[in-house]
Amino acid sequence: MIALTGTVVDAQQTLRDVAVIVESGVIKDVIPADRLGEYSIDEVYGGKGYLILPGLVNAHTHVAMARFRGLGEDIPIEQWLSDVIWPAELEWTPREIRRWALLGMAEALANGSTTINDHYFFADEIAKVALELGIRAFIGQTVMDEVDFPLAKPEEGFRFFKRWDGKSDLVKPTLAPHATNTVSLEIMKEIGEFASERNALIHVHLSQSRGEVETVKRRYGLTPVEYLERAGVLNGRLIGVHGIYLSGKEVGLYSRSGATLVHCSLSMAKLEGRIAPIIELAEKGTNIALGNDSPNPVGLMDMFTEMRFAAVLNKVWRKRTDVASAREVFSWATLGGARALGFRAGLIKPGYPADLVLLNARKPQFLPGENPYSHIVYSARGSDVELVMVNGEVVYRNGLFTRIGKTLEELWERVELS
Repeated sequence: MIALTGTVVDAQQTLRDVAVIVESGVIKDVIPADRLGEYSIDEVYGGKGYLILPGLVNAHTHVAMARFRGLGEDIPIEQWLSDVIWPAELEWTPREIRRWALLGMAEALANGSTTINDHYFFADEIAKVALELGIRAFIGQTVMDEVDFPLAKPEEGFRFFKRWDGKSDLVKPTLAPHATNTVSLEIMKEIGEFASERNALIHVHLSQSRGEVETVKRRYGLTPVEYLERAGVLNGRLIGVHGIYLSGKEVGLYSRSGATLVHCSLSMAKLEGRIAPIIELAEKGTNIALGNDSPNPVGLMDMFTEMRFAAVLNKVWRKRTDVASAREVFSWATLGGARALGFRAGLIKPGYPADLVLLNARKPQFLPGENPYSHIVYSARGSDVELVMVNGEVVYRNGLFTRIGKTLEELWERVELS
């Protein structure tokens, strides 16, 4: 058995001076720290001044895009994709994907993401890297048919799902149509039928640019959300991402559907100068999750930074300071992501998976400590993460990725010098 000691903080509670007991991949108990002697514990981590958090769920990622960090700065998303990203992506090889996915995924893990929801090409290679590191990963092979892109053939998305369905406790396949303007209505309907048969999640970019909205309107006479409804995919298995151009009517339709909206405030603020109507969606009952998107354009895979931007930008955008409280945003990054992906996590309770993060809060920015939610969202950084546990296994500790026996610096050297 393993114990983490300190202050537990999840979306529902704060418990000070406790021990979280972990056995066989799950949380066995949460007890006062002075009762730790009642259990036969093999290892104890943490102590006074540490925060124990549920693992952060990075609900929308493209980890291999670490390769493109810093490219195509300060241009609109349509130009960023067509002139910078897509031409570069055509040069991908399986070997290069593995190298850069490892670097991007390791960065996310070291910064407290115990789960990623990745959407990209060469998904088999990304899945292998996830197993190598020990991160929990939902992965979909990106598909498109309205864009001539050999890496995104729709049939490969279905094949990838079938290859990985039921293969691993850590890696779960999803269906990953690229966006409402790059996937035809016909193929999206096929995806919806397959998802219904296999109870699969669908992970799709939604209303992320004006060009997307205009294309769907011109092609079908529909808004992007209406397009998803027409295709039969607008339901609780859908994970839509971005949604920055959703109309008021679409907000209502989307909220009633049971679908999740993943908020990537930093990437959309940078690429489009906008953020999604998350507050309106949340007020109507939509499940909200958070994601870093990709290392380009956001610059880093750090969900603490994403939480901070989500909290601040929503106040600026709404011109109201009473929205996006620190506790609510923390819930999006943990419980909201777990709900989106359909697994019982995001809280620190007996019986829940032991996906945990130990944060070293023995630093000035965490004082005086009366409001840990505020400190987590506004003060914490990924570099404050000291230990990451996934499925009861310590997969990162003090800079070392334990499964592969390497540090982030050593992984950087492997890529930089090759």
